[in-house]
Amino acid sequence: MRATTPGARRASSSPAVTVLAAAVLFTGMQFSMAAGAHADESPSTPPGTESTSPPPQVDGNAPGLKLRGGATLAPAKVLDIISVIESEGGEERREDTNENVKFALQAEVLFGKDSAKLSPEANSRIAAIANEIRKQSTAKVRVFGFTDDLGSAAHGDKLSKERAEAVHGVLDKELASAGITYEIRGYGEDYPIADNSNEEGRKKNRRVEVSFPRGESGGSQN
Repeated sequence: MRATTPGARRASSSPAVTVLAAAVLFTGMQFSMAAGAHADESPSTPPGTESTSPPPQVDGNAPGLKLRGGATLAPAKVLDIISVIESEGGEERREDTNENVKFALQAEVLFGKDSAKLSPEANSRIAAIANEIRKQSTAKVRVFGFTDDLGSAAHGDKLSKERAEAVHGVLDKELASAGITYEIRGYGEDYPIADNSNEEGRKKNRRVEVSFPRGESGGSQN
């Protein structure tokens, strides 16, 4: 077992059906999308945390700003509003921001233990995500796989990539005529979203995430 990486995110609690709205600062690099699916083994920031919105322009001399003598404004920062919907057991999670939509499915609802073979029920869950991608009319989709920190890091990297590829295979069939470019990565135990010291947290970390930009129409936020 390896220690949780410094980039670990805070574990989240999940009541029955939770809808959260929070202002979260997004900083980090922007991913570059090459034609076709590819893998990048060493990203410098957690996936899906970039923002493409430019900082707002603020006039420090505007009459509406009342600053004490000698005070100055801090640099402008971009804030995104996040809406999070999670199923009762945390098996499925949807996050909506101003710019992106992300679905996270726990590995247990898609695969058998330590397997990258999709279960019979997995296709319908992935098809629902494909339908949302179709509504958003997006041309770029990311499929990222993650594991807990049990076992070797090499095994986790391989398994998470294989699981991401399996989900991509279903999406590609569902959206064959949509002309979508896919980015497929396996991050293994990197970027946990919960505590790996207990099974409840490890279960959340074993997941596949599908994310894509919001369309101009905004699509559905059910």
